[in-house]
Parts: sequence; structure tokens; C-alpha cells
Amino acid sequence: MAQIYSADEAIALGLIHGSACSFGVFDGVHEGHRFIIDFARKAAEEAGGKSIVITFSIDPDEMFRADSLKKLMSNEDRIAELAKLDVDAIVVLPFSREFAAQPPHEFLEATFGGNVPSSLHVGYDFRFGCKASGNVSILSDWGSERGMKVFGHELLVKDGAPVTSTRIRGLLGEGKIEEACELLGHPYAVYGAVEAGRGEGRDMGFKTANIHVPDMMKVLGDGVYAAYATVDGKRYKAAVSVGVAPSFEEARANTEAHILDFDGDIYGSVIKLEFTNWLRPMMKFPSLEVLIETVMGNIDWVRRNL
Repeated sequence: MAQIYSADEAIALGLIHGSACSFGVFDGVHEGHRFIIDFARKAAEEAGGKSIVITFSIDPDEMFRADSLKKLMSNEDRIAELAKLDVDAIVVLPFSREFAAQPPHEFLEATFGGNVPSSLHVGYDFRFGCKASGNVSILSDWGSERGMKVFGHELLVKDGAPVTSTRIRGLLGEGKIEEACELLGHPYAVYGAVEAGRGEGRDMGFKTANIHVPDMMKVLGDGVYAAYATVDGKRYKAAVSVGVAPSFEEARANTEAHILDFDGDIYGSVIKLEFTNWLRPMMKFPSLEVLIETVMGNIDWVRRNL
């Protein structure tokens, strides 16, 4: 597990100086991100130095397009996931409007100061500074004056297209959970607090946990999915519906999980859902009997296949 440092701590320790760094937001910490980060790791290994991931405390888009932003991970989960990689340290830069508004050269001075890495590894489309006016060319010129080599790498390509957070969000929005997880390199997961729901499931023989997922984290398309639910550190199989249940009047977009072989009171608890398979679209049923039969079939699939 890599140590996580604030930017001030890293500068005070001289941690970045002479290291091999990768730099980015890394929402989702997907295979494309790991591809870039691995260049820095290998460079550090060859030079006998440290490999460091530099990232922001928040996703910059939270500040500039919060109304439309959909995220693959919360900031806390993103940083924690980065710390699981085979690198020496994670350095977290505090992000603010003032920080973002700096012209590219000032942005770089504020980020690195006198602690210049030996090499910096980013995607070829990396942007930074005021109105994203900084690019790899500007970064390379700034670095060459200070003895830092900059590498703007081509992105990892799978199935004929680059692996990006935008591509993965698109797949998730279409319910293509298996394809998205392949590009992520790990299960797609959300966290949410259990709150009071409509209560119909209990009456029909399949109690569900109504899970509040923040709007910014609602990436997954409507449908019913197979998943794992982690409750109080224990992992259970689950069948999860995401979106509007059209068979119920006054239904609203929701995330509801039937957790197999679990009957505890978890209202107020935060649980983790890891989605693995798409089972079916949300649908309006001709009768209550057909609804119950279909849901029980989904639950049985989860029991047999996860």
C-alpha cells in the first residue's frame, strides 16, 4: 500500500525531486490510467528512484461542470484505489478555483516548485492551468529547462478505441457492465446509505434495501443487475434494480438491492455495491404474479451464477 501525502508534506520531504511521476485525475483508476502510471513505475525501477502518482484532491470538473458531471469514483475512493497500486507514494494537490486559474507556467511552479521530478508521465492529451491552456508541449518546454523529461504517452487501446473514463461512463450508461468492468480492470462499485423505501418488496417476499446514491455518482443505466453487497465488512450476493420501477405508481429513480441470505436492520448504514452482470431492463409487468416470478428468477440467477 503506497503512502498518501499532501502536496505540502511531499515538498517538505523533498519527495518529488528526482522521482518518476505520473500526473492526472484518474477517475475510475481504470486500465488506461494504470497503463500511464506503469510507465512511471518502470522508469523509477530503471533509475533506482521512487515512483509517484500526483493527483488532485477533487475532480476539477466538480468545480466547473458539477451540474452535468458523472463520476466513476468518489474522490476518497479514487485516492484509496491509487494507493493500492505498485507505486511508492500518492501526492494529493489541493484543488481550488484560484489554483486552476493560474497560467500554465505559474500552475507548474505552484505544483512542483524546486521539487522537479526526473521524469513526468501523462497522456498525450493532458491539459492544465487557466482554461486548460497548458498542454504537453508547454509542459515539455518547462521541464527541459529544469532537467525534467516529459513523456506524453499515447492512450491504451482496447477493441479499437482508447480506454478512457468517458468511454467507460458511456458503457455503464448503456448497462454494458461486463464491458465496462473489463476496461476498468475491477468491478464497478458505488457506495450509498440505506434509507426508507416504498416497502413493496417486503410484502412480495423479497425484501430490498433502498440505497441513496448521490446524483454525481449515478452513472449506471436503468436495469436489473447482479452484484455483490458489502455490509459491515461481509460480502453477500445481491440482485439490484437501478432506475425507475414503472410497475409502481409514484416510483422515482432509485437503487434497490435484494441482498441474498441477509435479514439484518441496516437503515442508515453505508454499503458497497459491486456490479458484475446485466440481467434485464426495467419493465412494466402485466400482473403482480409475473413481476414476482421475474424478480424471483433474477434472484435465482444471482444465487446460481455469482
